Order: sequence, then structure tokens, then C-alpha cells
Amino acid sequence: MRKLKQLFENNQEWSERIKAEDPTFFEKLALQQAPEYLWIGCSDSRVPANQLTGLLPGDVFVHRNVANLVMHTDFNCLSVVQYAVEVLKVKHIIVCGHYGCGGVKASMTDEEHGLIDHWLCSLKDLYQRYRKDLLTIESLQSREDALCELNVVEQVANLCRTTIVQHAWKRGQELSVHGWIFGIKDGRLQDLNVCATEKSETPDVYRILQQRILGK
Repeated sequence: MRKLKQLFENNQEWSERIKAEDPTFFEKLALQQAPEYLWIGCSDSRVPANQLTGLLPGDVFVHRNVANLVMHTDFNCLSVVQYAVEVLKVKHIIVCGHYGCGGVKASMTDEEHGLIDHWLCSLKDLYQRYRKDLLTIESLQSREDALCELNVVEQVANLCRTTIVQHAWKRGQELSVHGWIFGIKDGRLQDLNVCATEKSETPDVYRILQQRILGK
């Protein structure tokens, strides 16, 4: 008996539905992928890029990891970014976090969680950097939400400082980096008003961060 039979049945239904809407869809999809967007999001199963944005397969190139981090030592993420920018020529990179992120919550405590603690070191550093300001927020939920937002903006800044993005801008390539966040409770995406389109805008990310999130 085939394992996970229901998933295969779901796939068949989905495939037939797509073909009914556009009989040539999969033929065109097989020829090439030419997405305009790279989505860097959290691995959380409740935050699927295509469904949230109403995009079809082939419209968005996706990289996901716990807490949507962009680190200069993560060659998995950087390889995705390089391929998306230099080969696929995406025009937009979207870093999307979400409220209620387990990685963010874990970074705010001194509890041990295993191997994931190593992955979250940079996020813990971010929390420590803004801890004094965050602790002025009375509600724990609101503090967690604020760190979720701060994390997105931090990753936008990290992405803008990569040689991949820097070289793209130097070449004059059309490329924008955006910071968004998703609300699981209402299903809505929110633009954090952090967007960089050239090298000179990178420092503004930090000024916007202070003003937008911490009210400084």
C-alpha cells in the first residue's frame, strides 16, 4: 500500500484543477522558471509563500529556514540568493517573518532547546542589543511581536550587505529588498516599510528600524 495516500490524491486533484483552468500550464512550467521574486521566510508550516501571495508555481523562488535568518556563514541561503539574483534575475527579494515565531520566542529565554540554540545565536545577539528598549514594552506578546519585526529588518540589512546584492547593484541590475511580516491570526501580510534598492540606502534600514518599531 502506498504511504500517505491522501497526499497523492490531493496532488492529483490539484493537478487536474490547474489543467482545467489552463490546459497548457504544466507545459509552459516545464520549459523554464522565470520568477520575479525570491522569498526568504520561516520554515513554519503556517507560512507558505505561494498561498499567502496568491502566486502559482513558477512565480516565486523560495528559501526557508527557522526564524527566516540571513547569515553570512549560511552557504545554503547564500547559494539560493546568488542563483536567484545572478541566474534567475529576480527583481525583488522579500524577507518575510511572522508573528508568533517559535525561533524568536526561544531566543528571548535562557532555556536550552538543543542544536537549534546554535542556529539562533545571532537572533539572541539581536535580542540582547535591543533588550533595554524591548523591556519597556509591558506586554510579553508585544515584546515578542516587536522582536519578530526587528528580526526581519535585521535580515534585510544582512542581505543588503552581501557581496551578491552589492555586486548586483553595482552592475545596475534592478533589484529591491523588502521586509514583510505575516500575521497568523488574521492571515494578512504587512509591509514593514523597509525597502532598499541601492547600496546608499542600506544605512537607512537601521534608522527606519528604530523609528518604525521602537518609536525612537
